[in-house]
Amino acid sequence: MSASLLHLRLRPRLLPALAAVFLAGTLTCAPAQARDRDNCKKDQDCARAALMQGEIRPLSAVLGVVRDKVPGDIIEIELDRDDGIWIYEVKVLPPSGHRKKLEIDARTLEILKIK
Repeated sequence: MSASLLHLRLRPRLLPALAAVFLAGTLTCAPAQARDRDNCKKDQDCARAALMQGEIRPLSAVLGVVRDKVPGDIIEIELDRDDGIWIYEVKVLPPSGHRKKLEIDARTLEILKIK
């Protein structure tokens, strides 16, 4: 069962600013939130705690992997936890116009699937 934690629809020009805000926010997370990941009440708190614990890689690293593999505009990003594994789901609109969806292991940045 999939529990969507972060779901973003982005304009390509806003992506770098969003990545900076996301990374800056992770530095201000209280240690208690990191220890209490399973009981977090807000999606962003769960994601922040997972990042602090090293369970996921930062959004900037994910975007680099995506851009290297599928050039185009990133139009949607989700962070899900499926069966205890964190997965980034990224939708890209390449120059061909045929939308691509990548599933990436959030800890290792291994590309699991491209549709």
